[in-house]
Amino acid sequence: MIDDFMSRGAVIIDVRTQGEFVNGAIKGSKNIPLQVINNKVNQIKKLNKPVITCCASGMRSGSAASILKHHGIEAMNGGGWASLSNRI
Repeated sequence: MIDDFMSRGAVIIDVRTQGEFVNGAIKGSKNIPLQVINNKVNQIKKLNKPVITCCASGMRSGSAASILKHHGIEAMNGGGWASLSNRI
């Protein structure tokens, strides 16, 4: 499923805090912390691309993917950013 999303130009959204993000992240990923993702839904919709969410372990990214799906965005939980970086 990750391969399918990536082949269609998926955007990777890291939902960790900015402090966590600056200490290591997937190159090219966007940092939108889970706490503010509801406020960024319209901005994410404008990207018009599938979204893969990630965080430290997969818990917050699961919540973020659910929120985005609820708003009609094609999203999937990519889990922890470190393991995701090895799969893309």
